Amino acid sequence: MEHPPYRLAEEFDRFLGDPNDPDEVFSYARCAELDDREEFPADICHRFQEWGLPDHYVPVEHGGRLRDYEQVLQLARAVARRDLTCAIGHGKTYLGGVCVWVAGTAEQAAGLGADIMAGVPVSLGLTERAHGSDLLAGDVRTDDKAPDTGDHWLVSGEKWLINNATRGSVLSLLTRTNPDGGPRGFSVLLVDKRELDEDTYRHLPKIRTHGIRGADISGIAFDGARVPRGALVGAEGAGLEIVLKALQLTRTMCAALSLGAGDHGLRLGLDFAEERELYGRRLIELPQARHVLSGAAADVLLHEAVALVAARAVQTQTAELSVTSAVTKYLLPTGTDQVLADLTGLLGARAFLKGVYADGRFQKVERDHRLVGLFDGNTLVNLNSLINQFRSLVRGYRRGTGDTAGAVAACDLAAPLPPLDPAKLSLVARHGSGVLAGLAASVDEIARRAGTEPALAPVAEAARRLLAATAAVHTEMEEYQGVLTEVPPAAFEVARRYALCWAGAACVGLWTHSTGHVGDDPGTGALWRDGLWLHTALDRLLVRLGEPAAAGPETYEELLGALRAARSSGRLFSLLPQRSPERPAAAGTAAAESERTSC
Repeated sequence: MEHPPYRLAEEFDRFLGDPNDPDEVFSYARCAELDDREEFPADICHRFQEWGLPDHYVPVEHGGRLRDYEQVLQLARAVARRDLTCAIGHGKTYLGGVCVWVAGTAEQAAGLGADIMAGVPVSLGLTERAHGSDLLAGDVRTDDKAPDTGDHWLVSGEKWLINNATRGSVLSLLTRTNPDGGPRGFSVLLVDKRELDEDTYRHLPKIRTHGIRGADISGIAFDGARVPRGALVGAEGAGLEIVLKALQLTRTMCAALSLGAGDHGLRLGLDFAEERELYGRRLIELPQARHVLSGAAADVLLHEAVALVAARAVQTQTAELSVTSAVTKYLLPTGTDQVLADLTGLLGARAFLKGVYADGRFQKVERDHRLVGLFDGNTLVNLNSLINQFRSLVRGYRRGTGDTAGAVAACDLAAPLPPLDPAKLSLVARHGSGVLAGLAASVDEIARRAGTEPALAPVAEAARRLLAATAAVHTEMEEYQGVLTEVPPAAFEVARRYALCWAGAACVGLWTHSTGHVGDDPGTGALWRDGLWLHTALDRLLVRLGEPAAAGPETYEELLGALRAARSSGRLFSLLPQRSPERPAAAGTAAAESERTSC
C-alpha cells in the first residue's frame, strides 16, 4: 500500500541528506553545535524553505499545499526526528497562522499565506508573564477611546514566553478589546510588525531554556502601537473562541514532535544496546535491557497509532476535535517523556553526557521534549478540557451517538479525506465521541476474525477487556459531570483514564479498518499480522488502567524482533509502509522535486 502522506515525508527526509554526515546542513553535529551556542538554526530553516516546507503550512484554498493534516504531521515528524529545536522553531509559523485559517477573511488568508510561503516567520501571542494559561486574565489591550485612533487600534501590553516573538514579522495576537474582559471581551489581531512605528513596540530578551536552547523564546511589549482595524480576525469579541478552536488543530499537530522524539530516542537506545558489551555479553542479550526496549517499542507504536487517527480525524471528525486534541496533547507528550525516561535507565550515565555516546544526542532529545507538554495547553489544561465535556461524553456513550462514520474514515488509512471545514470546529463534542461509540463494533469484528484465526484470540480478549474498562470509566465520569470550577483531583484521574480508553479505541479501530491494506507489506507486515502491535498497545493501556497484563513476554520478544529487523534493514520502526531506505547520491533530486510539484 502506498501511503502518500508518509511517502512525501520520506522524499523530504532524503532531500535533507544524511543526518550522520557532519557536512550536511541539517546534521546531528550541526544541531549539537547550535544547541551549545544557543543559536537559532537559521541555515537549517533556509534548507526547509528551499524544499518548500512552508507551503504545507498554508491551506490549498489560500494558495498553499495543505490539504491533508496527516501530511503536516508526517513532515513535522521528519524534522522532529532529527532535532526538536528545528521542528518547534520553524513549525511555530504554522501555529501562528491557524487563527487566520479558522476565522480570517479571504484577503487576510491570502496575504498571510503569501508571506508564509515566502519564508516570513509568524508567531502566536497568547501567554503573559503574570497569567500563564489563564487567557481570560490577559492584560494586553486596545484603546479605541483615544481621540487619535481613527481607523486603528492602539495596542498596549506585554506578551511573554512567545516562540518567534522576536524573529517573527507577523503575530496573531490575543488582545482585550473590552475593558471588562470576559469570554466575549477578547479579539485576535493579525499584527504585522513591519507596519508598526518602531517606537511603539520592543522585543523582550530571549529566555534561556533548558531544552530547545536555540529557539526564539522571548516576548514583545506594545506601547500604543497603531494596528489597522482591518487586522481584526473574525468578529470583535470572538478572540477566545477563535483561539480555542485554533488550538484544537495545533494541539493535534504537536503529536509530530512527540513522534519524532520517540523515533530518535528509541533508535539511540537500540543502537546502544546492540553495541554495548557488559559482563561478556552485549547489552541487548540481557533480559532487563530487552524488557525496556520492547516496552518502549510498544509505546512508540501506540503513540503513532493514536497520532495517525487523530490527524485524520481533523478532517473526518472535525466537530469532535475538542476531545481528540485534548487526548492527543495529553497522552503523547506524557507518554514520550516516559519512554525517554525508561531508555535513560538503559543508557545509564551516557544518557546525560555530551561527547561520549552519539554526540550527546540522547540528553538533547530528552530535555528538548520536556517542553512539548507545556505549550499549547499543558497536561492539566488538556485533562480539564476533557472534564468540561464529561456530560456530553457520558450522554453520547450511553446513547451510542457520535460521528462513527467519521471515526471509521479516520481509522481507514486507505479512505480519502474530505476537505477541512473550519466552521465545524466546536468547543464541545455535543454528541459524544464517535471513536468510542464504534469500539464495540470493532471488538466484535476482531472476535469474529479470531474464530478463524486462532492467533488473534488473545488480542480479541484484550479488546473485550478494554471495552469493559471503557464502560466502567464512563460510570466514573458521571460523578463529575457538573464540575466546572474547583475541580477535585479525582476528576483529573478519571480524565486520564478516559484518555487511555480513547487511545485504545483508536488503536482497535485502526487495526480493524487498516490491517487489510498494510498487513502484507514486506517491511511492516509482521507488526500487523496476528495483531502484534495492537496486542502490545492494548497491554500497555490496560496495565495503566489498573488491569492485569494482557500480553506475555513472548509477545514482547516478537515485537523486539521486529524492532531489530527494522534497524538491520535501515528502516524507521513504524506502522506505515516505507520505500527502500537508501538515500540518493545528492539531496534535492529530480524525484523529490517531482513529488513536490505533483501535490
